[in-house]
Amino acid sequence: MTEVRSHAEDIYDQFADQDGVDVTVDEIEERLDTFVNQYQVPIEEARQSVSNNYYSQTESDPESLRENNEHRDIGDINAPDEWVDITGKVVELWDSDADAIGQVGLLGDETGRIKFTAWAKSDLDTLEEDEVYHLGNVVTDEYEGQFSVKLNRTTTIEEADEEIEVGDNTTEIEGALVDVQSGSGLIKRCPDDDCTRVLQNGRCSEHGEVEGEFDLRIKAVIDDGYDVAEVIFNQEMTEDIADITLDEAKDRAMDVLDTTVVGDDIRTDILGEYYRVSGPQLGRYILVDEFERLGTRGDAEDILVQARSL
Repeated sequence: MTEVRSHAEDIYDQFADQDGVDVTVDEIEERLDTFVNQYQVPIEEARQSVSNNYYSQTESDPESLRENNEHRDIGDINAPDEWVDITGKVVELWDSDADAIGQVGLLGDETGRIKFTAWAKSDLDTLEEDEVYHLGNVVTDEYEGQFSVKLNRTTTIEEADEEIEVGDNTTEIEGALVDVQSGSGLIKRCPDDDCTRVLQNGRCSEHGEVEGEFDLRIKAVIDDGYDVAEVIFNQEMTEDIADITLDEAKDRAMDVLDTTVVGDDIRTDILGEYYRVSGPQLGRYILVDEFERLGTRGDAEDILVQARSL
């Protein structure tokens, strides 16, 4: 039995008889495996995060859930499905078309900014722009390398009598695009309103087998001659850099009955080219919101050789 499987069975034994919790050992193992092998989270931390998720489905006292929470700087949030406490200033609020969402906006502290979502069914106090709040028991989420926090029925909201100078975590890098990672090109995401996870073999790790919705993205590595940075291009940025629309990508995949052809074509078009990209540094990724093509493959190789010789 693997270590992950053993921990999954322990968690199952803890929650299998709890009212409101519907879970299997395989589902728990899949969540733990994502933490440990994809996000490189230590097994004990992964176990606590997964356990906290199931605590939220029980009738447990919210204060008891907060006892083991870590107070986290916004810029240090770098993994999904963690239960944390944060303090942040409401930088911006915007309207949402989804009935399930009560509020959505942007929180910030000295270390950076992060999107927050408050669910309507949680019946929480309303947050006001430019006010600072202590938020207890929020859960982290991730989409396209961009992390966010969700306010739920167990979240506590307390106005903070302090001022915060919100920081900017924008990063810029120039270099050769040396790798296009797996999971790039035409992908499918979970269609659930509060989930955007990429499907693996038609399954969402949170909601099981679903009919996914198509999306475009590129996960790439840029080498500036001294170091490498992992970057993510969302649909809009992918359409621009690869000169293809989502509809064209779906048509191309349909022609050969293979979605991987889109990623292969994009890799051929952009690999080895020299770019300047910028965007927020979120965890280990730069989420690209601006880019500029600076040269050809030959230019990129020359620049890298010159940089490494300095």
